[in-house]
Amino acid sequence: MTTLPPWAERPSRAGAFLKGLVLTLIVASVLFPIYMVVLTSLSTQETVSQAGGLVTVPGELSFAAYEELFAGGVVTRSVLVSLGVTVVGTAISLGVTVLAAYGLSRPGSLLHRPLLFLVLLTFLFGPGLIPNYLLVSSLGLIDTYWSLILPGAVTAFNLVVMRAFFMNIPDEVTDSARIDGASEFRILRRIVLPMSKGVTAVIGLFYAVGYWNSFFNAVLYLNDNAKWPLQVVLRQYVLQGQSLIVGQTGSSTIAGQAPPPSLAIQMAIVVIALLPVLFVYPFVQRHFTKGVIIGAIKG
Repeated sequence: MTTLPPWAERPSRAGAFLKGLVLTLIVASVLFPIYMVVLTSLSTQETVSQAGGLVTVPGELSFAAYEELFAGGVVTRSVLVSLGVTVVGTAISLGVTVLAAYGLSRPGSLLHRPLLFLVLLTFLFGPGLIPNYLLVSSLGLIDTYWSLILPGAVTAFNLVVMRAFFMNIPDEVTDSARIDGASEFRILRRIVLPMSKGVTAVIGLFYAVGYWNSFFNAVLYLNDNAKWPLQVVLRQYVLQGQSLIVGQTGSSTIAGQAPPPSLAIQMAIVVIALLPVLFVYPFVQRHFTKGVIIGAIKG
């Protein structure tokens, strides 16, 4: 009779109920703040005043906060900047990471060990803020969108995880392709990448979320407010309480209604910043176990 380990045994009714209760509480603790933020962004001044802050009970709903934000053009421009930086940055980061990880996963590649040592060394030592700024300034990237992409184009953790996954691919597969005359780039494109869709999707999500949520590089390197991404606009308005610059004719004037409450506008910006991640994550979530965990354990 085979004895299963404790974590593989079927739980009792009490254990199953307790697990379900704990998971329900965890999900509720995540969804309830999002619910309050979305509801507050759709609330009127009267509803916000009655709630005394974030709204938990629905009242009169209005899209005035979103109309006010997009009428001025500041948020629209910042969303486009964030989308452009995220798309271009993720493509560059993922391409460089794939090429570097594949090269470092081949034991016979040129300078394999010294380059791998330099990558691992970045886990222990960082250059610091001032050297980073001096490097970006010397390259002429100040006040350009490239300053938001190139300084953090490759993350050592993502590179190591992808390298570990590439090393799990059987050597017989790549060796047979080499015997047939395939080059390394063709092996990577036709064999390795199709077998690594999971880890590639996960690493791509890591980079995309990092670019979308990044604001420190923009604060540090961008002097032109018109080039600010969405996260900087969110930080300026929500944390520092600075008003957004709207057009001469706001949406509230067009609609002939009272302007939306400032708290509703703040929460509307938070919702706009959350939407892309909430939309993309469910499509990539199923790759996490197959992609990162398997590669990290076996590597």
